[in-house]
This record gives sequence, C-alpha cells and structure tokens, in this order.
Amino acid sequence: MFNTLKAQAKQLKQHTLTVYFVARDSRTPIFVKTLALLVAAYALSPIDLIPDFIPIIGYLDDLILIPLGLALVVRLTPHEVTESARAQAKQASTKPVSYPAAAFIILVWLLVMWLLGKWALGLVRA
Repeated sequence: MFNTLKAQAKQLKQHTLTVYFVARDSRTPIFVKTLALLVAAYALSPIDLIPDFIPIIGYLDDLILIPLGLALVVRLTPHEVTESARAQAKQASTKPVSYPAAAFIILVWLLVMWLLGKWALGLVRA
C-alpha cells in the first residue's frame, strides 16, 4: 500500500510539473496559462484552502481540487503542447532537489503571512 501511495505521489508531482511547463509554453492560450499557474502554485504551495490538520476534510482539497485542476488544464491544452510539456517534466524530474530554492520559497510565504497578519491586526485596531 505504501508503495502505491508513493507511486501516486510521484505521478502527481509529474503532472504538476507538466502543468507548469504548459503554462510556460507560448502556444498555450492565456486562460489556460493562468489556470495552469494557479493549479501548479496551489499544488506546490505548503498553504491549503483547508488546513491538513482538520481530520478528513483537510486532505479533501488536495485529493479533489488538484487532480481536477490538473485534468482541466490538460483537457484545455492543445495536444502538441501537452506532449512537449510532459517531455520537459520528465527531464526536470530527474534533476536533483534544490534545498536553497525551497528555503527561499518558504521564507517568501512566511513574509507574506507576516505582512498579512500585520495588515489584519491594523484593521482590527482601527
């Protein structure tokens, strides 16, 4: 069972990379590009609409929204663009992980959350 989940997680990562490369292709319509970027950003973001610590419901957004978004992007994308993006995703997935880039992204998210918190506290005090 663990191996199946691991394989499905790897496949989801591959699909997410494919959608990312679809968004970067100049042949992709602007609406699909925007949708692809939103889906890829949400899938790769550590922040969810429904936090994962909420039992059952916390994982539903990951299990439903991301696959639906990925499927919609692939369905709306021209076939030749999708095939090109899949090839790029396959090549990119063999590259090593960049921990400095991951740390940078986490720092950016923390900064955004801090700024939003400061802004929200300013509204409450006013």
